[in-house]
Amino acid sequence: MAAMNPQDALVHLMIAVAAADGQISGIERREFTVLLRTLPVFEGFDESRLMDIAQDCGALLDEDDGIDRIIANVHAAVPETLYETAYALAVEVVSADVEASQPELRLLEMLRDAFELDRLTAGAIEHSARVRYRKL
Repeated sequence: MAAMNPQDALVHLMIAVAAADGQISGIERREFTVLLRTLPVFEGFDESRLMDIAQDCGALLDEDDGIDRIIANVHAAVPETLYETAYALAVEVVSADVEASQPELRLLEMLRDAFELDRLTAGAIEHSARVRYRKL
């Protein structure tokens, strides 16, 4: 596979996190749309490519080392200054469902390690998402 551009790598990451528990919920799909349309990191992203990117990601996820390859692709494609952003995107997708599954939590742990995020930074990102997704 050719080197991935940063936006595609981030989309792969969001899909992988959503699929970690075996299914992608409607809430998670809606969250993708919101993130893709509102965040500066996705400025200029061509949404018509989303289905092709999702299929590529699905093919990777079907491989034995698919998650590891996706993480490696994100690590290689995304500038180090955006590692926290990548982690925040993953946390946003997990948080959209309110309840995080064990596979999702394990994937977040793998991302913290891959991006070498310190506990305070990761905790702040996670806390921020929890606060935003609270219900009355």
